[in-house]
Amino acid sequence: MEMRLEVVQVPVADVDAAKSFYVEKLGFLLDHDVEHIPGMRVVQLTPPGSAASIVIGTGMTSMAPGSLEGLQLVVPDIDAVRAELQERGAGISDVQDMGGVKFAFLSDPDGNRWVIQGATPPEVKSAHLDPAAS
Repeated sequence: MEMRLEVVQVPVADVDAAKSFYVEKLGFLLDHDVEHIPGMRVVQLTPPGSAASIVIGTGMTSMAPGSLEGLQLVVPDIDAVRAELQERGAGISDVQDMGGVKFAFLSDPDGNRWVIQGATPPEVKSAHLDPAAS
């Protein structure tokens, strides 16, 4: 059996404001913006380099706008990504080192909370997996 998480729904109140934020401030790619049936608008967006997407829209969920938290975007260079997001006006926190793993935090216009995580270098991962390596 094979399963892949490819799309995560993000609840928003104003689809156009959220779409603008994700495209202009975070650099997500717009996959599509369609109204499948009257009252059901589906906007799918993909972070650059990601195999997974998010979907925002209307008529799809009973989740309250802004109620999602903890989705993580893993990046190879958190300092460079933070600087770019800051330049784009994304409102990102300072980078925090939490025991060798670095994080920064931001929210979309509705208050959905995201985590930017610096990728753990392969040598650090293998040291954690192989006790003999430490």
